[in-house]
Amino acid sequence: MARVTGRGLRKAYGATEILHGLDLDVEDGEFAVLVGPSGCGKSTLLRMIAGLESVTGGEIRIGERVVNNLAPGERDIAMVFQSYALYPHKTVRQNMGFALKLRRTDKAEVAARVDRAAAILGLTPLLERYPRQLSGGQRQRVAMGRAIVRDPQVFLFDEPLSNLDAKLRVQMRAEIKELHQRLRTTTVFVTHDQIEAMTMADKIVVMNAGHIEQVGAPLTLYDRPANLFVAAFIGSPAMNLIRGVARPGGVAAAAGLLPIAGPGAGAGAEEGRAVVYGIRPEHLALVDEGADEGLPARVRVVEPTGAETMAYLECGGQELAAVFHDRPDLAPGQEVRLAPRADKAHLFDPETGQRL
Repeated sequence: MARVTGRGLRKAYGATEILHGLDLDVEDGEFAVLVGPSGCGKSTLLRMIAGLESVTGGEIRIGERVVNNLAPGERDIAMVFQSYALYPHKTVRQNMGFALKLRRTDKAEVAARVDRAAAILGLTPLLERYPRQLSGGQRQRVAMGRAIVRDPQVFLFDEPLSNLDAKLRVQMRAEIKELHQRLRTTTVFVTHDQIEAMTMADKIVVMNAGHIEQVGAPLTLYDRPANLFVAAFIGSPAMNLIRGVARPGGVAAAAGLLPIAGPGAGAGAEEGRAVVYGIRPEHLALVDEGADEGLPARVRVVEPTGAETMAYLECGGQELAAVFHDRPDLAPGQEVRLAPRADKAHLFDPETGQRL
C-alpha cells in the first residue's frame, strides 16, 4: 500500500488546459472518490496517476517515488476500467492470471493468487468459463479479480459500475466497499454519480471544470458544503437554493421569511446583504393544515417511493423539492405550508458562491 500525492498538477492539450494546478492527497489505505460532472477532468486525473496520460506540469508520487516519467507497468498500480477489457478467448482463470504470466511469475504462485482472489469475489465456480458466459456483474468481478492478483500498491477504478443496471450497481457498490475493508489497499475511484461517492468513499474530492472545489468525508461535504457548486452537486434531490436578503433571524425572499439559527449560522451575512439560502429537501416539513406559520406552496408533482415521499412544489415563484419520511396525502395542485428547519439552513455569497 502507498500514499498517492499530486502537487500543482496541470494537463493541457495544446492551448486547451484541462486541469489547473491541482493538489491531491490520498492517504495510505484510504478509499478516495473523484466525483464531478462530465468533462470536469476526473478521468484525466486518474489516467495521469495511472501513467496513461502525460503530466503537463506538477508532480505525482506513489509512495516515495515520483512517477511522472514511469510507464504504467512500473508504477505498481492496477486499474479497473468501465468496459471490463477482458480477453474473450481466455477463461476467467486465464484472464485473472494473465498479467502475472507476463511477469513470468511461477505457475504455482499464479494459481494460488487467482484462487485467493476468486474466493474473495465469489468467482471460484466460474473460473473455467469464458466472458461471454458471464453476466455484467460477473465480468466486473473478473476485472476486479485481475487487479487483486497483482497485489498492487494502489487500485484505480474508472467508472466501473456505469455499464451495470441499477440493482447490480447497488450490489457492486457494497462488494467493492467490502473488498476495500478487507484488503485496505489505497484506492482512487472515479464516478459522476454522487450517490456512489457518498456511499463508498472515506474521502470525496469534488471536481469542477479542472479545479477541486472541496475535499472531505462524505457527511462533511453533505452537512457543510464549501460553496454553491458542492451544495447543488452533493445530495439527491439537490439542495434547494433561494436568493434573498439577510434579515435578523432569517432571510427575506419571495417565498417569505426563511429562518436560520445556530452558532455562526449567519456569520458574514450582515443585515441587508444579498445571500443565497440553502435548505435540503429532507429539512422541509409540512405544517399542520389550518396553521398560519410556514411558507405557502403549491404541490406540482408527487413521487412516492415507499420508504419516503418526494414532492416538487412551487413556492414564491421558485420550484422546491421536499422529502417526507412519512406518507402525507398530497395531490398536484394542493396548497400546503412548508416549515424549513432553522438549524439546518445554509447561507452562501451569491457573487463568489462561497459559504458564509
